[in-house]
Amino acid sequence: MSLPPQLSNEERRAALEKAARARKARALFKLEVKQRRRNWIEAFTHEDEAIRKMRVKELLLSLPGFGEIRALNVMDQAGISLTRRVQGVGKSQYETLLKILKEES
Repeated sequence: MSLPPQLSNEERRAALEKAARARKARALFKLEVKQRRRNWIEAFTHEDEAIRKMRVKELLLSLPGFGEIRALNVMDQAGISLTRRVQGVGKSQYETLLKILKEES
């Protein structure tokens, strides 16, 4: 196992700032979904890489009325891994997810 690359203080600070911006962007997106000011489907075509790198489970949990069990059941029905990120969802998985959520609403 190799050691992680040694970063300068500036590089480390820049990486930490980038990570903080990504967390804030994802948190804001999830809040807007929960408040119904934004549609969850936008995550799949969003221009911000941070949003597309969000885990599908996090996205589903931000939907109103969704809890842990319901989100896991929907992911299982759609054949989506628990660790899958939004950008990694395949076309058939996406279509199945749309169908399942449309039927539940």
